[in-house]
Amino acid sequence: MVSQTVELLKNEIPLEQESVILAEDSVNGLVLVDIINGFCTVDAGNLAPRVPNRQISGMINESARLATLFCEKNLPVMAFLDSHHPNKPEDPYPPHCIAGTDESNLVPALRWLENETNVTIRRKDCFDGYLGSMEEDGSNVFVDWVKKNKIKTLVVVGVCTDICVLDFVCSTMSAKNRGFLNPLENVVVYSHGCATFDIPLEVARNNKGALAHPQEFMHHVGLYMAKERGARIANQILFDAAEKV
Repeated sequence: MVSQTVELLKNEIPLEQESVILAEDSVNGLVLVDIINGFCTVDAGNLAPRVPNRQISGMINESARLATLFCEKNLPVMAFLDSHHPNKPEDPYPPHCIAGTDESNLVPALRWLENETNVTIRRKDCFDGYLGSMEEDGSNVFVDWVKKNKIKTLVVVGVCTDICVLDFVCSTMSAKNRGFLNPLENVVVYSHGCATFDIPLEVARNNKGALAHPQEFMHHVGLYMAKERGARIANQILFDAAEKV
């Protein structure tokens, strides 16, 4: 039944994806959103998967591969890590990714990024990495990173497609359109490098306060809404005609 519903959704709101070629003569940046244990590692926390999940595993593999390529080319990379204070809940979700715990750390496949000089790590305490980059003096770490590195194309991967990834993309597109992120021209969401979680309807009905969240359905919706905001959705990324990412 779920697969039939997903196919109906894809027929009603079809999502055209593209192969994106990243120009070598301009700066391309990579943003990784919340690829941390608390969302991706089995049984690592309240919002972690309970069993291995193919979409999440694929997202980790693709994001690690892409991050490796960006680091080999010494291109700017920023990683957002969800990190919450114990006394500041994030409704409607239970406590998760508490600062100082392993839940809020990068997954093992990406921990090496912490030692790369071209990588900026930003811990955030809200859904939206753009807002989570605000400092008390009004400056914004993400905005400064884009401007300092003169990034023209931004590639976005991570979790969850329809929540933190989408919120970040929406804010970034609005800021770009207002001229706050010059010289940024393109925001590209790499679909194979994104994932979301799965709560079937029957599970939600048996857990008070839970919301149904069918994985494939919401992943598609998240990508579709990102495209509605002006982001490009890629199912393939190339640095040149022969180099597949």
